[in-house]
Amino acid sequence: MDLEYLEVNIFKALAHPIRLKIIKKLREKIYCVCELKEDVEFSQSNLSQHLKILKEAGIVLCEKDGLRINYRINDYEICKVIDMTEEIVINSIKALGDKIKARNK
Repeated sequence: MDLEYLEVNIFKALAHPIRLKIIKKLREKIYCVCELKEDVEFSQSNLSQHLKILKEAGIVLCEKDGLRINYRINDYEICKVIDMTEEIVINSIKALGDKIKARNK
């Protein structure tokens, strides 16, 4: 596999609001599926599908602990990508607001 293919897989995995919410929760601590289910307010099967996508992309790791399956972020550099994306969105909104203000003058 080439580098671009792997990069695209990461961005595809990030391209869903539920998966972003999961990653933002996992940056706080390690969670088991049952804890994540309560926090993200989705069915366990839906949550498991999203966790599988994140795992296949190498974004999260899972570890079995008895009956519990715990998930954690594999590489916290992914949080920097999310933070930078949020900054880009905020800057775009500010720029749009400035354009609207300029038109209304």
